[in-house]
Amino acid sequence: MRWIARDVSSAEAIELLGLSARQAWRLRGRFRADGPAALVHGNRGRASPRRTSDDVRARVIEFASGRYDGANDCHLTELLAEHEGLALGRVTVRRILRAAGRPSPRRHRAPRHRSRRERMPQEGLLLQLDGSRHDWLQGRAPWLTLVAAIDDATGRIVAATFRDAEDTAGYLEILRETVRENGIPAAIYRDRHGAFEPTNAGRLTVEQRRTATHVGAALEALGIRSIAASSPQAKGRIERAWGTEQDRLVLVLRLAGACDRETANAVLARYLAARNRRFCVPARQPEPAWRDVSAGVDLDAVFAFHYPRLVGNDHTVRIAGLALQLPPLAGGRGYARRRVDVQIRLDGRIVVADRGTVLLATEPLLDAARLRDPKTPDATPLASDLAPRATNRAGFDPPADHPWRHTPTRRTQPRGLTDSVIS
Repeated sequence: MRWIARDVSSAEAIELLGLSARQAWRLRGRFRADGPAALVHGNRGRASPRRTSDDVRARVIEFASGRYDGANDCHLTELLAEHEGLALGRVTVRRILRAAGRPSPRRHRAPRHRSRRERMPQEGLLLQLDGSRHDWLQGRAPWLTLVAAIDDATGRIVAATFRDAEDTAGYLEILRETVRENGIPAAIYRDRHGAFEPTNAGRLTVEQRRTATHVGAALEALGIRSIAASSPQAKGRIERAWGTEQDRLVLVLRLAGACDRETANAVLARYLAARNRRFCVPARQPEPAWRDVSAGVDLDAVFAFHYPRLVGNDHTVRIAGLALQLPPLAGGRGYARRRVDVQIRLDGRIVVADRGTVLLATEPLLDAARLRDPKTPDATPLASDLAPRATNRAGFDPPADHPWRHTPTRRTQPRGLTDSVIS
């Protein structure tokens, strides 16, 4: 208006408008011809030619509320592109869902200030171990616990398995798989679960604490340093991974129709390869830090339940109500009163060893899950002795007429004839 009224010069008007001289003169001519309507952009009120069609929007909402219900925005975008042929951007999917009144399935808390810890420079320097108890099968089966190990340098899940609970057997299993497939890591970062630390740790020395549990003894045997985290945020790499898997893996298990632990583990094995390709990052130093396993090391023996036992005069070793008959030594010599190592392997076998020499190895007595679960209704008496106990059982005070309170009589029948013996 001031330019048309000649209150300012053309040069001053062009500088105030911030346009080129040609564009400014064109705008001045349109304003004089059409008035203020000339200042409105010509595309106002028109739909963008790149706008997502209504049919595609309806399909996105249908999939989000139907087959892929519960998937977050990013995962839903990937699923639509991979399985439905809908190549859309994450922001586009998010806008469609929010416009339809579908909020994000995850609630985000206000961020708190925390110091960032840099990743380890090499793969194999540090593994973070943890277990996540969750309704992974969404009511199709009881809750399961996903036990996993993730590499700190790359974010790769090197091993994982579903367990009925976070237990020693699960950690031994993923550690054995990790060492077999990759090598020995330098250290692990874990919480203070009873599988790593005994409940009476305050009364033990530092040396005793390291080997007081079956997992601790296995780590000590391979020279793996065990570091206890003081808070969940300290091992944030694996804690954030749980949030991702509780979004993605739950949906993958549902689409695969997994309804029990065995099927879930089969789906998990296929899922991890795709998951690692999607989320892994390269380490700062390409040379990995995994150590080779020394020749002659039996990983099945390292990652097992170990129980010291004293050989009886009848050359049997007792464990959990069973008597294992040991074979004789060369020359007819025996093992009476010798302390041996009884191993409960992860596959259910019982192995008796003396200073590294295997004296006896049985066939699997039970499947591995039932072997280490004393709560299983149809478990044999052997299962009650296979998991480390946090507390002692309450003492038994026999009554006055109990046979224990009387002088025992001489047995007329050999003791060995009344005991169950496995030879």
